[in-house]
Amino acid sequence: MKQEEFCRCRPGMTVWLTGLPSAGKSTIAHELAARMLTDGRRVAVLDGEELPKSLAAGLGFGREDRHTNVQRIGVLSEVLARNGIVVLVPVIAPYAVGREAVRKRHQEAGVAYVEVHVAAPVEVCRKRDVKGLYAKQTRGETSGLSGVDDPYEVPGAPDLRIQSHTQSIRESVNDVWHLLATRELV
Repeated sequence: MKQEEFCRCRPGMTVWLTGLPSAGKSTIAHELAARMLTDGRRVAVLDGEELPKSLAAGLGFGREDRHTNVQRIGVLSEVLARNGIVVLVPVIAPYAVGREAVRKRHQEAGVAYVEVHVAAPVEVCRKRDVKGLYAKQTRGETSGLSGVDDPYEVPGAPDLRIQSHTQSIRESVNDVWHLLATRELV
């Protein structure tokens, strides 16, 4: 690709969607991806549920392993975004220090990074229980569930907070799109 062609490419970015299990992160990310594709953007969804087989190999669910997993996903998202791809990352990322390290990596690389907190009360997430995680935790089949028996540190100042329990998926996607438009990223 010639340099002038490269310069006309729209820049990539990372949209990091964090929240409790079953808060709606993946649903919002996939709907946003569809809208981005319609807009002619190159999009990758790095869904936390699809990555463990590869990026999380050898990791458990302790604090350090979760941090390492978030950092691995952060590196991948930054590299893809740096190369012109819109990267949507719906992962729990339960610890503030991990999310902040990912943000800092993007800033240092000069890559746009937007943190979206997909907020829903644990009671709502428990009722949704898309993957059956809350039921397994209740039955004692698993432990370390973020927001239940392992901490989930709510972002103090995300770029956007979506109340996924009180608004539709379309409204949520529109809110993200509006933020990106305001920042001249779409």
